[in-house]
This record gives sequence, C-alpha cells and structure tokens, in this order.
Amino acid sequence: QVQLVESGGGLVQPGGSLRLSCAASGSIFSIYDMGWYRQAPGKQRELVATITRGGSTNYVNSVKGRFTISRDNAKKTVYLQMNGLKPEDTAVYYCNADMSVPQRIVYWGQGTQVTVSS
Repeated sequence: QVQLVESGGGLVQPGGSLRLSCAASGSIFSIYDMGWYRQAPGKQRELVATITRGGSTNYVNSVKGRFTISRDNAKKTVYLQMNGLKPEDTAVYYCNADMSVPQRIVYWGQGTQVTVSS
C-alpha cells in the first residue's frame, strides 16, 4: 500500500520555526515532483512549494525567503523548513507526490496542523 505520512506540525509562536517531513512508503517505482500545500479554515487549498526530482524549487510569493523545501530521494522524503512563521501561516499542511507505482498517480498525505499564535 502506497502512502505519504507527514510529521512535524504543531503550535509555535510568531517568528518561530518548524520543520515538516513527509515520507513515502510502499511499492514505488519512481517519485517525480513533490510538494507542500496548505489549507486555512474557510479558504481553498493553496500551493506552498514544489521540488522536482532534480532539486529545482518553486515557492508561493508569501513564503519566499522564509520557507525552504528539500528532499532526500534515497529516503523518499520531502521536507519543509519554515522560519519566521506568521499567524497567517496557520493551516493544515499537506504533502503530495507524483509517483510511478507503476501507474503515474499523485498521492496526498493526511495533513498536519500548523498553528502560529502567541
């Protein structure tokens, strides 16, 4: 059974940091693009950052300079380092991965809550 499991969410004060992890497991042939999305209460899910298998990255403007996406292909894991967190970053964060299993399918994690509050 192929799945993505996220970890690392929690409660942090404004200006603080968190590191999210998302590990893929199961019978996976290849992993292509991986990414992080978030959904705040009452809002649509939005893209936060993506990373290709070769390491090229893309960020939504609101997190540029504060968040860093990275991946470890050997561990089938994608990370999101979040620094300088703001209350508006509060959301459920979801990872996704475009994988060959061997069919080409985009999988989603279950989500992890990030709350930024004093």
